[in-house]
Amino acid sequence: MIAFRDGRAVAVHEATNVAASPLRFEVDGLEVHHAIETIESDGAELGAIYHSHTRSEPYPSQTDINFARGWPGVEWLIVGVSRDGAEPTVRSYRIDDGAVTEVEVEVDAG
Repeated sequence: MIAFRDGRAVAVHEATNVAASPLRFEVDGLEVHHAIETIESDGAELGAIYHSHTRSEPYPSQTDINFARGWPGVEWLIVGVSRDGAEPTVRSYRIDDGAVTEVEVEVDAG
C-alpha cells in the first residue's frame, strides 16, 4: 500500500501475500487495517495499492477489478515482471465501478 500526502507518494507499506501464489494475491485484513491506521496517524491517506503480475501484462485482471470494488478512488499500481529478464513495466489505473482508466505514473527524482 502506498501512502499519499498532497497527491504525492510519501511512504510504502508492504503486505504479505497470504495466498503464497504467483498467480493470485490475498492480504490479511488485520494487516491492511494496521497499515491504514499507520498511514492515517502519519497525516496521509491510502493513495494506491500495488502488486505485480508475473505471468501477464501489467493490466488489471478480473480479480483486480473485483477486489477494487472495495477501494473506490484508490490507484492500482501494477508491476509487470517479465520472465525473460527484461526491465519491469509499471502502470497505474483507477478502477471505479468496474471501469478501468489508466493514470500516468510520474517519477520525481528529487
